[in-house]
Amino acid sequence: MTGNMNIPEHNYYDCLVFIGRFQPFHAGHLAVIKAGLERAGMMIVICGSARQPRTIRNPWNDQERERMIRGSLTQVENNRIHVVPLPDDLYNDRSWLHKLEQTVTDLVRALAGKTVAAPRIAIIDQHNSRTGIYPLLSTRWEHVEVPGLENINGTGIRNNLFAANNSAVAQAYLLGTQATAEMPASVITTLQAFCATPAYAALKAEYDYLMQYRKSWSAAPYPPVFISVDAVVVYGQQLLLIERKNYPEQGLWALPGGFVNQDETLVDACVRELQEETRIGLTASILKNAIVASQVFDYPYRSARGRVITQAFHFDLRAIGTRPDIRGGDDARQARWTSLADLDPVMLFEDHYFIIRELTAKEAA
Repeated sequence: MTGNMNIPEHNYYDCLVFIGRFQPFHAGHLAVIKAGLERAGMMIVICGSARQPRTIRNPWNDQERERMIRGSLTQVENNRIHVVPLPDDLYNDRSWLHKLEQTVTDLVRALAGKTVAAPRIAIIDQHNSRTGIYPLLSTRWEHVEVPGLENINGTGIRNNLFAANNSAVAQAYLLGTQATAEMPASVITTLQAFCATPAYAALKAEYDYLMQYRKSWSAAPYPPVFISVDAVVVYGQQLLLIERKNYPEQGLWALPGGFVNQDETLVDACVRELQEETRIGLTASILKNAIVASQVFDYPYRSARGRVITQAFHFDLRAIGTRPDIRGGDDARQARWTSLADLDPVMLFEDHYFIIRELTAKEAA
């Protein structure tokens, strides 16, 4: 591979893999790439959390993040970089790891041809950094740590952007000394343009809502843990979804569900929310008898509202006969039946895409 790409022979690795969300790409990320290119013939930059809706945690899509990365590098550096989006698999670490290894291995083999029989591949990141949501587990690749930049993180940058009183204040932050020290100039230019878009305005409004929401329990002696329920209702190959009427993530499609009241069991709460939000024409008894599985979903960052653990119930309505009528109610703008094959993670609320896939896949197995 190094012969094909005219890379000095003293480079130790054929390929280094750098994994991140890059929300946004900042100077710390750039330092890792610069260090990596000194130690390898090529780098694969994995843009994690791909194909997700815009949220406060993930405001920029796959294409925008790749532009941030490539705009921060020289042409020579770009020729040695391959940016690859990779979706999450929140509740199946082994599946995600397999996709990571397969993606990297296939790309390295395609680029190396037959010049390298066994390419040397390693994961690279900053010293003492955590790989966040990425379950590296025990991959067959080595792990390379390089010096990073202290006190630069995407969370702080995002908070500064969305906590600004308006777009003009956000623009002023981007032109200040803090931002220019934290981000490459091309990223700042990208974010300036972003702050003038309706997408920024929508996320800013959601951020303001979430800050007010969190204030309601800020005086609690300990950070609270909320319990919610979600209904995965399947009729044949169709799934029941609702469109969210309110923040957070207003307008996205979601499973019927909500928070548990103090005086009800989890299953009663799920049936209640299902009936309130879809006006489904089935009694509580019939719905309970249709439950075929349930599972806890507890990814720590699954909800922007705080620490929310949900219990999802899988309802199989095949024995009901005619598909029940539905209409949106309560917190739902509308309700609809949609094909399981047509689900788009970009249009689904929080981790509901992963919940649906996890429960329906188990039923199929």
